[in-house]
Amino acid sequence: MQTPMHPAHPIACPRWSYALKSRSLRILALLATAGLLAGCNMTVMFPSGDVAVQQRNLVVASVALMLLVVLPVIALTFIFAWRYRASNTDAPYDPEFHHSTQLEVVIWTVPLLIIIALGAMTWIGTHTLDPYRPLTRIGPNKPVPPDVKPLTVEVVALDWKWLFIYPDYGIASVNEMAAPVDVPISFKITSSSVWNTFFVPAMAGMIYAMPAMETKLHAVMNEEGNFTGQSAHYSGSGFSRMNFGFRSLSQQGFDEWIAKARSAGASLDRDVFLKLEKPSEEEPVRYFASVENGLYEAILGLCVAPGQMCVSEMHHIDRMGGTAEGSEENRKRLDYDNRRLERGDEPSGATFPASGRPPQGSVQPQGMMPRDQNMSRGGVNAPETQPDQGQGNALPGADRGPAPAQLNSQPTDGHKH
Repeated sequence: MQTPMHPAHPIACPRWSYALKSRSLRILALLATAGLLAGCNMTVMFPSGDVAVQQRNLVVASVALMLLVVLPVIALTFIFAWRYRASNTDAPYDPEFHHSTQLEVVIWTVPLLIIIALGAMTWIGTHTLDPYRPLTRIGPNKPVPPDVKPLTVEVVALDWKWLFIYPDYGIASVNEMAAPVDVPISFKITSSSVWNTFFVPAMAGMIYAMPAMETKLHAVMNEEGNFTGQSAHYSGSGFSRMNFGFRSLSQQGFDEWIAKARSAGASLDRDVFLKLEKPSEEEPVRYFASVENGLYEAILGLCVAPGQMCVSEMHHIDRMGGTAEGSEENRKRLDYDNRRLERGDEPSGATFPASGRPPQGSVQPQGMMPRDQNMSRGGVNAPETQPDQGQGNALPGADRGPAPAQLNSQPTDGHKH
């Protein structure tokens, strides 16, 4: 007698096929994610300057210390959920449990030790990596040679470009700077209009650039290459294009770059600077063979334009108790925010009547590269004298009148004391 054959399970093949498809989809998703991540720029985690390397190490060490608590907690959450599930009758059940000295010691001691370690690391790192502190080393176990003089670079944030002045060489550049490898760099940073941040991810952390104030940064580059610097603080419509090139060169390459700038022939004086500071986007790289003496100090003091009072002079008057008779005249000399309006240019962040642009209008700020090429007015927006009608981008029935006057409007009456 033959033994009857059992038929195959009717759903075994579909289950196997579903599992194979599911695994294939997971693998494809993983490969797609890896492909997307391949385009990510990991400069912050793989920098080329010693200061940025130390900052990276501080971040990695801090995260590793915190993971000593985070990972066990995540793992124990799944372990406890599995062990003490409702269907596991072998797990101990103690509804009267309320305290364990050993457990309390572990719960409080481990985080306390981690917090102490993090605090010590942060305190030491904050003082060691203070941007105002001159460098004592150019790399691990490589102190700064006593005969090496730091390279001084004066940085000015403009709308929406960067100006770099090299006082030791008497040259300047726009949207490009260079420095020799393994030479300390001393940055002096300011702004001509609004707040910004100076940030070269491969070199060091970001530092604020503020008008009438000077911030400092000491850093060094240890590898040759072309890197990107950027503004990391929103400063208006051209913010996203406010980038510059940072060239880390050998000493010979840096000398050639200086010679290239000196061969440009152009001179950077106050008149040229006043034209340069007008709002513009995607400004091409340019060089200046000479720089007017005291220009950076005038930019810092907000007194580049003729007749403007420098901040240092204002501080001196304040220390002397003020000048009652000359206060009105001094106020006019301190009227810095109106300088563009008086020249017929649009002030930063202005609205009608200062700009001729109504709220929710289609006319974009002066100097901005038009986002809609169909609305381009010669490639770059020019100041407007009359408000436009919004091109239908305002709510139906919305008020088309001028926006409220801002601080960049001249007062109608004399200043009252």
